[in-house]
Amino acid sequence: MKLIERYIFRRAVIMFLATLLPLLGITWTTQALTNVNLVTDNGQSVLAFAKVATLILPSVITIILPFALVIGVTQTLTTMNTDSELTVLNAAGSSRMAIIRPVVYLALGLSVLSFVVDNFVEPYSRMALRKMLATANADLLSSVVQENTFRKVADNLYVQVGARRGGGVLQGIFVADSRNPSFELVYYAREGAIDDKSSALVMKDGEVQRKLPDGSVSIIKFDSYAFDLADMTKTTREATIRAKDRDLPGLINPDPEDHVYKNNPLAFTAELNRRFTEWTFPLLFGLIALVFSSDARSHREARLHPMVSALGTALLIRWMTFYAGNSAEDSVWFVPLMYAVPLMAGALCIHQLVSNRRLDIPMTGQEKLQELLVRLRLMRPDAEKGQPS
Repeated sequence: MKLIERYIFRRAVIMFLATLLPLLGITWTTQALTNVNLVTDNGQSVLAFAKVATLILPSVITIILPFALVIGVTQTLTTMNTDSELTVLNAAGSSRMAIIRPVVYLALGLSVLSFVVDNFVEPYSRMALRKMLATANADLLSSVVQENTFRKVADNLYVQVGARRGGGVLQGIFVADSRNPSFELVYYAREGAIDDKSSALVMKDGEVQRKLPDGSVSIIKFDSYAFDLADMTKTTREATIRAKDRDLPGLINPDPEDHVYKNNPLAFTAELNRRFTEWTFPLLFGLIALVFSSDARSHREARLHPMVSALGTALLIRWMTFYAGNSAEDSVWFVPLMYAVPLMAGALCIHQLVSNRRLDIPMTGQEKLQELLVRLRLMRPDAEKGQPS
């Protein structure tokens, strides 16, 4: 690259990073806080929460990258235009490609990074995250054993313990089970423990109360009773791996016997085509930013800020592709739209840049109204002259 191209490239990279890091931090924090119950409810350590937050990061990066690029490029070129640098380059006979080329190089690099993250890093992190959350929810030793606190283990199943002693011994156990609509069960036990396989809660020296819908209650005392947890822990430990969690080979050639694929094969088709289209967004959004901000403009020339115009266009394209991707899970006819939107937008941007045309921003409504009033005033004397006396 030439000296001026390296200068523009360096400024665009700095502005891109200055935009990316705060946006990434805010989005990452909001997404990570949705899993804070892993620590508060399930009794996991802070390190487990930090691991969950790290696994969320790849899915956030691919969303933020294109928009951070739009902001970084438009802000860089707008600042250069304000400082008359673009005007000097234009007056010196520099080609517009000197401005376009470094931005395209940056956008291409980010598109490659987005493809790698979207197709290889993110599926791995999604799989690890789902398995970790499923294991944490099934870890009854950490989820139900919270002293003097009612803990919802499953729908209509609550557990409370008075104290936790060494060796996994629980004291003052209370279990309320109303999963069966035909009767309600309430267990009291002096002490107990969960077995090594987390398949049963073994209670000692207690009683169980059975209440029927008619209000009658029967009480049975026991020396030892095993409350079955096998079905519940088996269900919670099985993480549902959806189409978004699969890697690229798993989407291209899915297992025909996979029950998730059998239930909704169009979800795999939609996700595969999404992977093939969304990685190009950094390049497409970079072209959009160039269209709106790469030409030299006079400070007296009224126009909407390039960042607002570029971001509005980028958001519209992102919404259209997002809508097409979601609709493709129900109808295969939306798949061509996933390709048509970015291809048409990219073709229009390339044509605008190659033809070296300026993007003229339409006049505001106030300017149009003023122009109309001026024309009416100019036409009024002519109309009065034509009237008969």
